[in-house]
Amino acid sequence: MTSQVFCVGLTGGIGSGKSTVADCFAQLGAAVIDTDVIAHELTGSDGRAMPEIIACFGIEMANSTGAMDRVAMRSRVFIDPAARRKLEAILHPMIRAESALRLRAVIAPYALLVVPLLVENLASYQHLLNRIAVVDCDESQQLARIASRSGLSLEQAKSIVAAQANQASRIQIADDLIENRGSYSQLDHQIQRLHLQYLKHAAASSRMR
Repeated sequence: MTSQVFCVGLTGGIGSGKSTVADCFAQLGAAVIDTDVIAHELTGSDGRAMPEIIACFGIEMANSTGAMDRVAMRSRVFIDPAARRKLEAILHPMIRAESALRLRAVIAPYALLVVPLLVENLASYQHLLNRIAVVDCDESQQLARIASRSGLSLEQAKSIVAAQANQASRIQIADDLIENRGSYSQLDHQIQRLHLQYLKHAAASSRMR
C-alpha cells in the first residue's frame, strides 16, 4: 500500500450499479476516483493517450475533435483480441499512474477507487487498496440495466457480461459485498453501514502511520 489515504477498491459487473454506489459514498464524504473517468480523459480531445493510440491504430480511430472514436474502437477490439491487448497496454499503465497520483492528493477521510475490471487487473491495483467492495446483483438485473441505458440488444448485453469476470470471481476477492438486488433504501442502508466501518478503518490506519 503506497498511497497515504485509506483506499477501498470498488468493483462489480457492468450494470451492477457501481456508479450509484460510488455517488452515495461521495455524498457521505468519501473521495471517489473512477478509472473509467480517467480513461475518458486520456482518450478525449488532446488526451495524453491519443498520440500513441493514433500511432498504433491509425488516424481513423480519432474523431473530428481529436478524441478517440469510441464506437469504432469498441467494434475493433470486440472482434480482435490482439487489438484489445494493444489498447490495454497503452491505457492501463497511464490509468494506474494517474490513479496513484490522485490518491496521494486526497484529503478526505478515505477514498473509493472504482475499477470495473478489478478482478482481471488485481495484481496491478492491489498495492493501492486496503479493502475491496464488490457490488453484486442478479444477471437478469444487469442485462435489463445495460439495455435500458445503452440501447443494446439482449444478445449484445449478454456478450458484454460474458466477456467480464464471472460473479464467483468477483465475490472471491471481496472484503465487503454490496447487494444491489432490492430497493434504493436497502442499498443505502448497506452503504451507510460500510461508510462507518471505513471511517473506523481509516482512523486506525492513520494512527499506525
